[in-house]
Amino acid sequence: MALSPSSSAQQARQALADRLAELCRDAGLSGLDLAERCGWSRSKSSRIMNARTSPSVEDIRAWCRACGADEQTEDLTAMLRTAEGMWVGWRRMERAGLKQAQEARMPLYERTRRFRSYSSWLVPGMIQTQPYTTAALQAIRKRRGLVDDVAGAVAARMERQRVLYEGDRRFAFLVEESVLRAGIGGAEVMTGQLGHLLAVASLPHVSLGVVAMKPDRERWPAEGFWIYDAAQVNVELVSGYLTITQPSEVRMYAETFAELAALAVYGANARALITAAMDALG
Repeated sequence: MALSPSSSAQQARQALADRLAELCRDAGLSGLDLAERCGWSRSKSSRIMNARTSPSVEDIRAWCRACGADEQTEDLTAMLRTAEGMWVGWRRMERAGLKQAQEARMPLYERTRRFRSYSSWLVPGMIQTQPYTTAALQAIRKRRGLVDDVAGAVAARMERQRVLYEGDRRFAFLVEESVLRAGIGGAEVMTGQLGHLLAVASLPHVSLGVVAMKPDRERWPAEGFWIYDAAQVNVELVSGYLTITQPSEVRMYAETFAELAALAVYGANARALITAAMDALG
């Protein structure tokens, strides 16, 4: 397993490696002793203890058995699952289809009260229209060669949008101006989507900012991300889905969001950019 692009994931892997090394020391074993008991090469136990290689569940089970600490297997396996869950490639995340991937995020949305979303690629899913979501997910399905469960995935995303209208939640959306002109689904779909943005922007608990294109911009666009309260960040990259919980990294994304928010326009100025994008569709 390659190192995650996030230090949160790397630190989780390091914490697991440190626990395994501690078990080895407590049992009075050297790395060589442990490798011999497990039937491994010496280099394998060294790579695991130094977090250069991620162990499998079977590796953890064998490690605990060799150290006479079988009771630690369950906890250490849970640590492994946590570390693996921080970075998930799209192929793994969507192996059961797009519908399940959409449904898996619902508990996070239900427990969050403050949402901050920045998007440089697409309109954020929470404020997409059904035709726009359909076009976007159809393109993803085709590009990644997934099973065709787009209708179910669209329904799951539309169901998830109910949190936009329930409870005392607050939402701050930032989109790059280029998102307004991306042409997802064609002119008719985009016209409907842009009209929906105008409606969403009028909601009292929603802030919608557009980061305008201009020639002298100092803060360049970033990868799209969501901040859930102050506890978690999710980042959608070309290769996969990143979950960040390390407080220092969460703060970094919050600071980036604030910088981008300072560049954005709101209210009448944002509506003017959205309307101009609609007019350009003809």
